[in-house]
Amino acid sequence: MFLKDKNNGHLVEVLNLAMLFDPFKKVVEGRSHFGEEAQDPEEFVKKELEFMSGEHLPRCWLDPHYRDHELQRS
Repeated sequence: MFLKDKNNGHLVEVLNLAMLFDPFKKVVEGRSHFGEEAQDPEEFVKKELEFMSGEHLPRCWLDPHYRDHELQRS
């Protein structure tokens, strides 16, 4: 899956989708796509990535507590 780095606009190929979907992981393993040579894999902070359309990543991929408000408090 390809995402875009918000800081520089470079494409990032996500190498580990399980890390992307896991809200407890703050980083994802990926590879920048710029220049002519393939870049070495590195870690990217998920909050600094977005879809190529400019949309934010789903909150359920970023926040492990995104449904806490639904719990009944006793």
